[in-house]
Amino acid sequence: MASVLRIREPYAPEMDAASGSREAVGVLGGTFDPIHVGHVVAASDCRARLALDRVLLVVAGDPWQKRGRVVASATDRLAMVEAAVADIAGLESSAVEVERVRASVTADTLEALTRPDRTLHLLLGADAVANMSTWRRLDETKSLAHLVVIERAGEHADPPGAGWSVEHVTIPRLDVSSSEIRERLARGFPVDGLVPPAVVRVIADRGLYAATR
Repeated sequence: MASVLRIREPYAPEMDAASGSREAVGVLGGTFDPIHVGHVVAASDCRARLALDRVLLVVAGDPWQKRGRVVASATDRLAMVEAAVADIAGLESSAVEVERVRASVTADTLEALTRPDRTLHLLLGADAVANMSTWRRLDETKSLAHLVVIERAGEHADPPGAGWSVEHVTIPRLDVSSSEIRERLARGFPVDGLVPPAVVRVIADRGLYAATR
């Protein structure tokens, strides 16, 4: 299914005039506790459909809205993301938030990734878009990146308020979640096929989520 472009207000039009020479970078943030095949498919699909040069999977260092619910350390979560994308062209891990001492805020991250020759595309799942009204520095985020809403069959979400450059991309529905994977590992069940093989090895090597294999 083709993506549908719906722009409410233009994002940095004076810079996009020279878009042919600009690097198009997707930014997909998350706790990745752990990363799974759904995350990888979302990143890969968005890169292909939007012709992005690369997609950065940004690991949340201090996800302030999930404090007390994140199981693996930032270092371990970064290691899993690095393993997951190591052999996938155009996908890269990013430690920009792990290296930051304060809470992970999207506007801060986009500012850190901004370059004069780069256009940023913020990739968000429909569930994350529905939660945007609780974000810190939300209004400032509008001018920092195009917003790409990742929707699965039956999903739809729009960002709060006006002033966003928005594109909606539909991807395959994969019924897999990080919480389900953690539960399976805690019970000693296999997660092969739910997470990339390299991530299975990291989980086992580091003894994460009470894994014994």
